[in-house]
Amino acid sequence: MNTTKIIFNISLLAGLIAVASCKKDFLDETLTTDRNMEYFKTDAGIQALAVGTYYQVFALPFASEWAYCTMNYGVDEFMVGGDPSNGSWNNYDAGYKSIVTINNGNTATANVQWDTLFTGIGDANLLIKNATASTSTSDAIKKVALGEGYFFRAYCYLHLVSQYGAVPLKTEPSTTIEKEFTRATPEEVYKQIIDDFKQAYNLLPNASAPARITKDAAAHYLAKAYLFRASEINDTWNSAYKAADLAAIVPLCDEVISHHPLTTNFADLWKYTGPDASNEKLPELILSAQFTADVSTNGANTQHLYWGSRYDDISQMQRDITGDRPFSRLRTNYYMYRIYDQVNDSRFWKSFRTKYRLNKSAGSYYVNGDLGIMYVINQPGDNRFVSYKLNDVVLYNKTNKTIPNVYVAFPTGVNTDGAMLVDVRYPPLSKHMDGSRIAVNETRGLRDMNLARSAETYLIAAEAKIRLAKLGTGAYTDALTYINPVRARAQFVAGEDRAAYYDGGIAQSPFGQSATINSFIPENSYYESNNIPVTTAASNNLAITDINALPAGDEYVIARLGVSGDYDRMLALVLDERSRELAGEYKRWEDLSRTKTLVPRVKAFNAQAASNVRDIHVLRPIPQTFLDGIQLNGKALSADEKQSQQNPGF
Repeated sequence: MNTTKIIFNISLLAGLIAVASCKKDFLDETLTTDRNMEYFKTDAGIQALAVGTYYQVFALPFASEWAYCTMNYGVDEFMVGGDPSNGSWNNYDAGYKSIVTINNGNTATANVQWDTLFTGIGDANLLIKNATASTSTSDAIKKVALGEGYFFRAYCYLHLVSQYGAVPLKTEPSTTIEKEFTRATPEEVYKQIIDDFKQAYNLLPNASAPARITKDAAAHYLAKAYLFRASEINDTWNSAYKAADLAAIVPLCDEVISHHPLTTNFADLWKYTGPDASNEKLPELILSAQFTADVSTNGANTQHLYWGSRYDDISQMQRDITGDRPFSRLRTNYYMYRIYDQVNDSRFWKSFRTKYRLNKSAGSYYVNGDLGIMYVINQPGDNRFVSYKLNDVVLYNKTNKTIPNVYVAFPTGVNTDGAMLVDVRYPPLSKHMDGSRIAVNETRGLRDMNLARSAETYLIAAEAKIRLAKLGTGAYTDALTYINPVRARAQFVAGEDRAAYYDGGIAQSPFGQSATINSFIPENSYYESNNIPVTTAASNNLAITDINALPAGDEYVIARLGVSGDYDRMLALVLDERSRELAGEYKRWEDLSRTKTLVPRVKAFNAQAASNVRDIHVLRPIPQTFLDGIQLNGKALSADEKQSQQNPGF
């Protein structure tokens, strides 16, 4: 098995279903090449099972739409863009229930996440059992494969308990059809998760990150499991664990941080130039879902489709590879425009695309290559723009031509969020754009998906320090030791071009289009948005030194939420910092759910969901397909019995 890049093929998991031997009475023969479940007891079979489980657990979720539905919808950072195929997942409306109302063939069903995670657990259970039973003395079996099995199971259960609360706890592979299941308590599930991550930590080596699970990956996720168990959603039962859990987090994080230094330039994390690009192997990366340039394999990353804003239906614009194929599912919320220091923090300008080249010129004034679309992400009080939408009005100083399409966050006289929400246009998150696809309308993406990186490890440690201070151990300022290095990396350095921009859209494949119709332009709207003179000086220090005077973006959020007191203010800070650093990296819903800040933040910052969200929404509904399929004492569940296994309010 390649230790630096695992190439997945779904067929590797076909053996999870026992295949009967082929034998015909009139031919007394045995098919010796047939593989049944016995194969997975051999060294080769155990390793093949591990490879297949990498695909099932890490890569498969990114081959469809449910990943963003369950992680990025219904939060403060993003909401529905121009296509509402999965709108119920964001809006918490009448269609959001144990059977999600289907809008079209793109709608993610209520059971897809549940089924995918439990399939991964089934694979992990078989891997653990067979690696444990193996008589092999090879570390590849008794340490690596076994450690991977424990990690896979804990990883799946951490998502399940975070999404649904109480879930069935299954730690042995099924050998017969099983229909009777009950939900274990979150306390029981977390105990299993933490035990499994500890096993993985003790067994796994520290080699071949981020393609392979390592000791550091186990440490990162063990720290995360401790943090989740210590969070507010578990406060009815977690008091006996909190102090020890929080004390265990920081040493684990320190260990991981020492092996995974932050990338010097935040932009380099997203500087994707093609499959196996250098940005996919940076030391900051702890674990990634692996994809490959070989589109003949069954795995493909489709997440590049969902973040893009429509540009291809605007006059003198056309769809192209560098602009991606914009399914327009996830719209950037105003919350994201307000939480950054837009002058000194580079992360917004390196995470969102704010300009597009004109690429289908008509007439004699504009030519391909002129600036065609610009998003001005200014702040309240800016009186330069009379409307949120300006066509052929704003001058582009590099060509002295007007820009055909300009969209403005805060036009003259508008001091409240939302001016651009009347349109389907928005500056898209660009972390997942993929220009290495083989054709302009190709949906199969090739870039890896980051699952864990050390910037998050810093913020896990910071949150643990905040929670420890609440318990009376240490001070709230201790968290700044871990927050400030992440913020320091976000600063512009001396000599840096603040308008320079790059995203993976420009990573064109050998089958790519003519550069004359590229919509990608290597610049952002930093200067047009901030209205400051061009400078190459280093940006101001972003370090926080006074917890009573937090950055303006955080004070804005705190005021909107109406919170006070050191703990609530510092929790707001670390959640905002997670947004600034990790926006769109498939973590947000679980962070807001576990901290029980989902409802107030959605009410404050997600206009589409604000009127619908309720306290019941900190957990997902248990899928109706599960409730309809299980039995009690050999009989299908009654309506009351189904309701007793459902989460409150659904």
